Amino acid sequence: MAFSTVCLKNVLERLRLWVLTLLVMPLIALAAEIEVANPQLQPVDDGYALSADFRFELNPRLEEAVAKGVVLHFVADFELTKARWYWLDEKLVTRSQTYRLSYHALTRQYRLSTGGLHQSFATLSEAVQVLSRLRNWVVVERGEKGVRSGEAYDAALRLRLDVTQLPRPFQITALGNKDWSLASDWKAWQVNLAPLPALEAAK
Repeated sequence: MAFSTVCLKNVLERLRLWVLTLLVMPLIALAAEIEVANPQLQPVDDGYALSADFRFELNPRLEEAVAKGVVLHFVADFELTKARWYWLDEKLVTRSQTYRLSYHALTRQYRLSTGGLHQSFATLSEAVQVLSRLRNWVVVERGEKGVRSGEAYDAALRLRLDVTQLPRPFQITALGNKDWSLASDWKAWQVNLAPLPALEAAK
């Protein structure tokens, strides 16, 4: 009888630890490793341009991966919504921009690319510093449907490491691995869109 009681206590203790692990691990995985600071939407000729700062550092595992030729894809996501009292908020604008951080052994330089543009850097820290400064990204185009100057909107921005774009062996390694979990929470703020600059009349 005593033996059965001890066994039952051991089973219950293991079950308690297992449940605790299930509850705590998601909280660790969801902890924001990137901080979004100073987001701003400014009127420009083409519409509204977004600027913001991202505060983060690459951990040793990610630094090693880049040095060995693994390309890291960082994705900036932006949303603009309009609150509606009678229904769900209306999502007016959704934009994403991908940055590719890589190392080229032949030139011994780090490269940061987006679209067809790229910059080269002597050190990884210089490349990350530029990645951490988002500047003049036109996220709302002039004439965007449903967007009017002078009205209030809810904006949101985040930056995340997209592990789905890693080579397949690294995707498997990244699953549930905190070293590969690098993302911000959504940074939300209210914005009143200033009037856009007048377009010059065609000559």
